[in-house]
Amino acid sequence: MDTTRSAWIILALLSAFFAALTTILAKIGIQNVPSNLGTAIRTVVILLLAWGIVFATGEVNGLSSVSQRAWIFLILSGIATGLSWLFYFAALQRGPASVVAPLDKTSLAMVLVLAALFLGEPLTWKTALGGGLVLLGAIVVALK
Repeated sequence: MDTTRSAWIILALLSAFFAALTTILAKIGIQNVPSNLGTAIRTVVILLLAWGIVFATGEVNGLSSVSQRAWIFLILSGIATGLSWLFYFAALQRGPASVVAPLDKTSLAMVLVLAALFLGEPLTWKTALGGGLVLLGAIVVALK
């Protein structure tokens, strides 16, 4: 495996680990806290962390070179992320983390379809089968 591929695989697995940790910490943190307020607090922390990293790495110098198209899609992505977090926290506050998180991960199947439709990424039988199994697994967990 080349180092470029192994680097993004490691990053993706770290993302999955921290996403799992996020669910557990959030479930504990939003006890007796309105879910929207919890999301807002979390968002401020993320904002400070992200901008801290941008300043620390010097990437802030590239801000002026971000195209208008990139701005539009990053803003739309931010809106989608915000809505996702608001719904996720509301669900997490009301339901068990062991069911909410797998249902949230059904987004994988949605990503596969949307990536094929909008990004032209191939939707092979292996990809469809894998996405279908994730979807089926989430449903099985939710029906426990």
